[in-house]
Amino acid sequence: MDMGLKLKNRKAAESKLSRFVEDIIVPPRMVDIIVDGEVNDEYLRTLEILSKKLKFVEVDSMVKASKALKDVQPELERLRQKAVSKAFEFMIQKLYALRKPKTNIQILQQNVLLKYKYVVLFLKEHGKEIYAEVHAAYVDTMNKVLSAHFRAYIQALEKLQLDIATSTDLLGVETRSTGLFLRGREPIKNRSAVFALGERINILKEIDQPALIPHIAEANSQKYPYEVLFRSLHKLLMDTATSEYLFCDDFFGEDSIFYEIFAGPFAVIDEHFNAILPNCYDAIGLMLMIRIIHQHQLIMFRRRIPCLDSYLDKVNISLWPRFKMVFDMHLNSLRSANVKTLWEDDVHPHYVMRRYAEFTASLVHLNVEYGDGQLDLNLERLRMAVDDLLVKLAKLFMKPKSQIVFLINNYDMTIAILKEAGTEGGKTQMHFEELLKSNIAIYVEELLAEHFSDLIKFVKTRASEETSSSSEGPTVSDVEPLVRDFASRWKAAIELMHKDVITSFSNFLCGMEILKAALTQLLLYYTRLSECVKRISGGSTLNKDLVSISSILYEIKKYSRTF
Repeated sequence: MDMGLKLKNRKAAESKLSRFVEDIIVPPRMVDIIVDGEVNDEYLRTLEILSKKLKFVEVDSMVKASKALKDVQPELERLRQKAVSKAFEFMIQKLYALRKPKTNIQILQQNVLLKYKYVVLFLKEHGKEIYAEVHAAYVDTMNKVLSAHFRAYIQALEKLQLDIATSTDLLGVETRSTGLFLRGREPIKNRSAVFALGERINILKEIDQPALIPHIAEANSQKYPYEVLFRSLHKLLMDTATSEYLFCDDFFGEDSIFYEIFAGPFAVIDEHFNAILPNCYDAIGLMLMIRIIHQHQLIMFRRRIPCLDSYLDKVNISLWPRFKMVFDMHLNSLRSANVKTLWEDDVHPHYVMRRYAEFTASLVHLNVEYGDGQLDLNLERLRMAVDDLLVKLAKLFMKPKSQIVFLINNYDMTIAILKEAGTEGGKTQMHFEELLKSNIAIYVEELLAEHFSDLIKFVKTRASEETSSSSEGPTVSDVEPLVRDFASRWKAAIELMHKDVITSFSNFLCGMEILKAALTQLLLYYTRLSECVKRISGGSTLNKDLVSISSILYEIKKYSRTF
């Protein structure tokens, strides 16, 4: 039993000694590969073995105390220095390739550099000062390469920019006052892109499409609103940043290096954006950019890449005050508008109201999925200002009926544009629907009063009086002129009303609805007159002159068929 234990202990000691010798000995083949070998797969495997030996002699306290180490350590140290030196030269050479023009950086990173990421790890563990130099060289290289790349891309994009709006392109600016100073630009009245969203909304549906290739767009003489260039630039930024962030994490084992590299590209983009933003007077474009940034934040969140979080937040924070400033310029243009120069002797929809409707519809549409309360408050302020301006414009018409027609036409057009934008049920639309309804009621009374004023006055004041011995109610002599007058010209009067409506209202369907409402109201008035006649003593003598209700209904249906 004692002999067996001794044998077991001896074998354990031999095994330990064998491992010790294997861990500290430096085979000649290993020296040859480290000193003279090419940096290839075999070299990388040998580098890993050297790393294990270096760690072994550093960590094990018994090894440090052994006499054997004193013989081997100088050799190991020389080999470490040679490996570090060779690794440095190799990596610097590879990094230099990144600077060559037209190099596909991502392919070089994935297909070349990542193959040798153990070289960087070796430096990190066994040559910290040299690793710091490689780290600094990579940061410097990529900072310069990517900064130049983004600078060139931005310069190319700037050639594609289509100017949408200037500081004078505002809701309340009179048409003629802008065109005089803007050579080569379309008059504001016809440039709907300033106020209408139109196809510009498509940019949000193409949010993750590849970035524009400027030289192709330029060759095709294409120009784009700034938000298209903005999306393209940030798409390139997202893709480049994602690739670089993942590479840095994989290659260097630390993602913080990303922020050192991108300090340059961020500065280049900031310089461009800080030059563009103070000259941007395109409120719709600004709101589109705000929505683009939000979509890009979601994309980066889904990618689980946090490296652009603070940058995208900063851009978003800079866009909102600019949007608010331009929005307030529009608001103030309505509040301070010169009513006399804006007024035209035309009851059809006013171009300022069309601008307002398109502008509001655009911003409401862009707010549907976001429910931004601040934007809703601003739109409410804008609506109050345009309400006030429209009433002032209406008062410049001499005839009260023209004033009402003007308001109806403008309210109807505004509602139609808001509906087209798919904003049914919005507070703004409901507001204008109420105004339209109340003004149509006023117009109907005005229209009927032009042709049947005596009849209406009688119905409103006398028709409900009771005919009894104690009070003097209406008599045959009171109603006879009204009955005979109506019978002699009711059809002609309706035809005149029809012509009046046709010429007054821009929207044919709206006009026909108004005519129908007027004829229905006329029928109610005449029905009350007929009932009054039947109650009057001797009223039956007028039966032959009374127009039957069915005849009036037939006439109403005849006009209803026209729409």
